[in-house]
Amino acid sequence: MSGHPPAPEAAYAAPSATQAPPVKVLVVDDHAFFRRGLVSVLDDEPDIDVVGESGDGEHAVRTAADLVPDVVLMDVWMPGSSGIDACTGIKDMVPSAKIVMLTMSDEEDDLFEALKAGATGYLLKEISVDELPAAVRAVASGQSFITPSMATKLIGEFTALAKKDGGRARRVPAPQLTGRETEVLRRVARCLNNKEIAEELFISEHTVKNHVRNILEKLQLHSRTEAAVYAVREKFLDGD
Repeated sequence: MSGHPPAPEAAYAAPSATQAPPVKVLVVDDHAFFRRGLVSVLDDEPDIDVVGESGDGEHAVRTAADLVPDVVLMDVWMPGSSGIDACTGIKDMVPSAKIVMLTMSDEEDDLFEALKAGATGYLLKEISVDELPAAVRAVASGQSFITPSMATKLIGEFTALAKKDGGRARRVPAPQLTGRETEVLRRVARCLNNKEIAEELFISEHTVKNHVRNILEKLQLHSRTEAAVYAVREKFLDGD
């Protein structure tokens, strides 16, 4: 029998000082049962923290101003102030907040109005339990996230507008994009996220993010959605 004392249990490892803080989420939906379901799903994720709930648009704006969430999940149709009106109010009060519309509405008008109001995501409530946390993380990291069926409608509308324009819009000299930037822009226009673009081009997500930033700076655009519109109008997708 050995005379050595038993090995002590492994000490608890404290979280790394460099570990990113959890994503703060505000959930807004007038149906309390559905809202609680969302909270339950997100609360199971260690890197997501639901900091508040709201059942109407006006209250959501006040709550967002108090809590300063990173991401707001919000329905489009609510009594009183709509989600789209609330989206505008939240962006005015908390410009850093990323807003995702989570709705039953697959109407193109609601999609376009939400994007114009400042939303960076548009998800249908048919989204799976596994997809929701991934969408929250993607939007929090600066990506746009749109349900594929709605993204198809978005691209279809942009294409129709480009054809209707018939090339009559005033043309300005196009900034020179590198070959790689052009490849990235084409995939942004197809509503791929950074991870999907990285996998297609066999590059890192960090490199994709740098390319997207350079594209926006060169084209003097403010968002991936504007970049997608530009790509369709300038026929960057014709070769795909």
